[in-house]
Amino acid sequence: MSARRAPVLACSVVGAAVVALDGTVLTVAQPALQRDLHADIGQVQWTSTGYLVAVASLLVFAGRLGDRYGHRRVFALGALGFAAASTGIALAPGIGTVIALRVLQGVCGALLQPATLGMLRTAYPPDRLGTPIAVRTAAIGLAAAAGPLIGGALVSAYGWRSVFLLGVPPTLAIGLLALATRERPTEPNRSHAANPSHDEQNPSHQRNPSHEPSRSYAANPPHEPSRSGAPGARYRTASAARPGAAGGLSALDPVGALLLAVTLGLLVHGLVEAARPGGASTGLLAVAGAVATGVFLARHQRRAAHPLLPPELLRSVPVVAGLAVLLAASAALFGSLFVATYFLQDVQGLDPLGCALRVLPLAALMVLGAPLCPPLQRRFGPRRTATAGAALLTLGVLLLARLDTTAGAAAVGVSAALLGAGFVTLMVTATSVVVHRAPEAHAGVAGGLQQTVMNIGPALGVATATLLLALVPDGGFVPSRGAALPALVLIAALAVPAALALPRAADRRRTRPEPPSPRAGGPACVRS
Repeated sequence: MSARRAPVLACSVVGAAVVALDGTVLTVAQPALQRDLHADIGQVQWTSTGYLVAVASLLVFAGRLGDRYGHRRVFALGALGFAAASTGIALAPGIGTVIALRVLQGVCGALLQPATLGMLRTAYPPDRLGTPIAVRTAAIGLAAAAGPLIGGALVSAYGWRSVFLLGVPPTLAIGLLALATRERPTEPNRSHAANPSHDEQNPSHQRNPSHEPSRSYAANPPHEPSRSGAPGARYRTASAARPGAAGGLSALDPVGALLLAVTLGLLVHGLVEAARPGGASTGLLAVAGAVATGVFLARHQRRAAHPLLPPELLRSVPVVAGLAVLLAASAALFGSLFVATYFLQDVQGLDPLGCALRVLPLAALMVLGAPLCPPLQRRFGPRRTATAGAALLTLGVLLLARLDTTAGAAAVGVSAALLGAGFVTLMVTATSVVVHRAPEAHAGVAGGLQQTVMNIGPALGVATATLLLALVPDGGFVPSRGAALPALVLIAALAVPAALALPRAADRRRTRPEPPSPRAGGPACVRS
């Protein structure tokens, strides 16, 4: 590993792991926090909800900032801000301060998370992305598994404030490391790519001394109106695809960022509310608001000169399929774990530690399986690898759905192992495809979309499980008698057709993709 890539990998892995660890240790600390600050359950819930809404609503815009100003700078700002907010929470005098600082921590987490993937995309050649992404995924799995154990030990020994201090040293260290790390430009020559010469835009002039128009040039003359009827619109489309090609605030699409933030914020809030007892009507109203603002967002993106969501990114079949895989898989996994936790604790009477030990194979398979995913992708291709992972995940949820009150540790352990093996395969494979197939100039937006899906999926899965558990109040917590896990089986199965839309073979190119717009007037192209 080169001296330049080592700090990039360290920042990416530690940053992603700290965020995962923060979420799991907070769950353990919330009861003690509630008692110490004399808060009610609704206020304590907002320490999680406020963070989730802030993160989900800003991830894509944060990725756009990284594409424009450099992922290293945005990552450093997010990491140092995360450390400062964590310190403030540990010293907070009341629940209102905790909630406000958790929202700020969410904003910083939104800056940090897309950059963990954006930095990898710019530091590693496309064919070598699988291994660092696998290491990152294994670190996330390890942090999520260790979180409850570490959090329980810290809360018992030092109180709830100690869990927020846990992440301060590593985030402070990686923030300073990112500032000291030199970042390679997103494009080999940003100004050159933004204003290529006439010969480079139309290399056929070099090969054809008579300057006879090539077929593509004849088919698309520079002054021919586009479908929208605007002359030269194709040139504007190509330049709009590169955030660095235009200056000023308009290149960041602030209106689109605001609409997307409101849409995602309402969606996540609605899903969280739907999962809360008595919050179904509020959740439904918030989701309806998200749909309405989403319609306005779609109309704005079609008209914007520099859309927040680049059209060539959303037209890439591998990218969209990878995001669909991650959405279905994360919804199925976290919804299933939600049901299984209630089953093991409320029906079978296990304590939290016993419950964690029953599902430990899930975390173990995630940590051990992540390094095996890159060679599987190279050997069998993303499509077959992801399809196998989707089948394993669906089978794991199906076995959980068949458990009854007499289920033993072996049956739960096998189901958890299948869930872990299937999910880690899908996460590594789909993330690699999304980051790899996105244009390098939009690596931050691609990372933001990936992280957004990974935040919305769990909320969707838990909301679905909660609503369906309420339909069968007497036997809903027993998987074989309820409707929640059978519905989650169907959600997990949706990952199969999405996986079949992934590329058949891994891209074995050893060089970086060339800058977009290889032909005059031609829009940026994404291999799909």
